[in-house]
Amino acid sequence: MGLTVVGSVAFDDVETRYGKVTRVLGGSASYSGVIASNFTDVNVVAVVGEDFPDEYMDLLKNRNIDTRGLKKTRGNTFLWRGRYSDNFARRTTIETQLNVFADFDPEIPDEYADTSFLFLANIHPALQLKVLDSMNANPFVAGDTMNLWIDTELNLLKTVISRLNMIAVNDEEIRQLTGKFNLVKAGRALQKMGPECVILKKGEHGAMLFHHDEMFFVPAFPLLQFKDPTGAGDSFAGGLMGYLASVGKVDMDILKKAMFYGAVSASFTVEDFSLNRIKDLTKSEIDERFASMQSYTSL
Repeated sequence: MGLTVVGSVAFDDVETRYGKVTRVLGGSASYSGVIASNFTDVNVVAVVGEDFPDEYMDLLKNRNIDTRGLKKTRGNTFLWRGRYSDNFARRTTIETQLNVFADFDPEIPDEYADTSFLFLANIHPALQLKVLDSMNANPFVAGDTMNLWIDTELNLLKTVISRLNMIAVNDEEIRQLTGKFNLVKAGRALQKMGPECVILKKGEHGAMLFHHDEMFFVPAFPLLQFKDPTGAGDSFAGGLMGYLASVGKVDMDILKKAMFYGAVSASFTVEDFSLNRIKDLTKSEIDERFASMQSYTSL
């Protein structure tokens, strides 16, 4: 089956109450791809600059991630610099340098065009549409977005949403997209725009799934150590989509397990900066924490 991830591979400069790191590996495709590689074969479509170090490329390849869709081009790699408040409730972007990502034009290698599961991370809706039009098969497609595209590319974004099987959004985004303040009504309204599955991300408070006429909630995994929330949402998506791709089909029972795997996957990411905690993560570690989470949430 396999999973194709289209998104960003980037440098991050991050500061939290627990320290500061510079030019560490980041980006939506990095987090989601590395996590998903615990479950299934992963293809990555992204762009980096000539300053992207071999050690980061090797990190992805060592996870058996197919990087034929990861292009290195002249210029500098996308850089995000940010700071989190001490209670992690606020994230302040200090600087964003799009660099080569500003001209990102995703090209789907022929070997990826028949993939059965596709994750469109947070990129311009026009690029998401281009990817959708490049697929030969009819994959199960999950998409992510952000307030910027809701503000500036709403009509185009609605076209993308109409072609998604699943979309992941937070409270602010779903209210902005639907005009509904009540989150249950907002979830149902977003389903009517196209996706049969809507995931409402609530950070430390877990995530809610709307699937057809059913709902399901998964809490965040309780942790003793929490250093950096960067990449948590993409790790959630990687765990969820990686599990779905490993099973090869989608129904409510499978989606419930996938939601648990998503929450567990994100819990590893936030325990350290960048991909430090997940670069050597094993499926057995994930399954052990999955079992713990089941025991915490069952009667």
